[in-house]
Amino acid sequence: MSEQVERLKTLIIGSGPAGYTAAIYASRADLKPVMYTGMEPGGQLTTTTEVDNFPGYPEGIDGPTMMVQLQQQAERFGTEVRIGMVTAVDFNNEAGGIHKVTVDDNKVIEAESVIISTGATAKYLNIPSEQRLRGGGVSACAVCDGFFYKGQDVAIVGAGDTAAEEASYLANICNKVTMLVRKDHMRASKAMQHRVNSLDNIDVRYNTEVDEVIGEQVVEGLRMVNNQTGEKEDIAITGLFIAIGHKPNTDIFKGQLDMDDTGYIITEGKSTKTNKPGVFASGDVQDKEYRQAVTAAGTGCMAALDAERYLAAVESKEEVSV
Repeated sequence: MSEQVERLKTLIIGSGPAGYTAAIYASRADLKPVMYTGMEPGGQLTTTTEVDNFPGYPEGIDGPTMMVQLQQQAERFGTEVRIGMVTAVDFNNEAGGIHKVTVDDNKVIEAESVIISTGATAKYLNIPSEQRLRGGGVSACAVCDGFFYKGQDVAIVGAGDTAAEEASYLANICNKVTMLVRKDHMRASKAMQHRVNSLDNIDVRYNTEVDEVIGEQVVEGLRMVNNQTGEKEDIAITGLFIAIGHKPNTDIFKGQLDMDDTGYIITEGKSTKTNKPGVFASGDVQDKEYRQAVTAAGTGCMAALDAERYLAAVESKEEVSV
């Protein structure tokens, strides 16, 4: 393996709203950022048909187009966007130290600062009919897509606080919400369970799983199966929301960065600083509460500002020592 080494001021790992916003701010601050997009350029929004809740788009915009425009804006200010996958990292423990990042197993990047925006991946049931209809009525974000099903009948899968919260949200705008809980009880807190049970238009089905999502181009119905009796039942719905959790894309950073017990990167206070000087985390990779495009973009801005201040402080110390 011939090892190529390149030195950068700022490396951005991952695209999406957080990465591209970080790139816009970093390039405007003359940090000469280079971004590696990962295997899914544009992140989760590239699987979303319509984005109606991002400020500045009164008529809405489809996710892939929005990501292309964010990339173009970042490139306009000098960001170099590259297709590639970061496969290993070696972060320095010292302020002013150089971080080493390996791309596609054969190229080594030496970076003075690193912004991580690798996001999180929604967990799906991974049954063929569900995967086929992703973007055609199957969604992993009720807050993002629920508006499109106003006054309609929908279903949601999940048993935790997020599922209960999203079921309650959907109940406020939809005609009926069928909630599928795999076990004979919810994992959600008692307060969230009480909220779900207090809403007349939520029908909770315990010991129930998805057997098949019905529809060719869009969701038209759902075949449910009772996992105790084997009995199946079809209901007519137009939207199916999967709320069984997210997995942060942080595997390559384990052992390098502080994380919580579910793998989300821990940042310092209200900043994007990680436990390694010069390494910053933005977007869903460090946010398990909101997970919205606009909040991810906000933390991307913060990460670029934190990186700019960090590099300025390091350079000041070097000048004083000289």
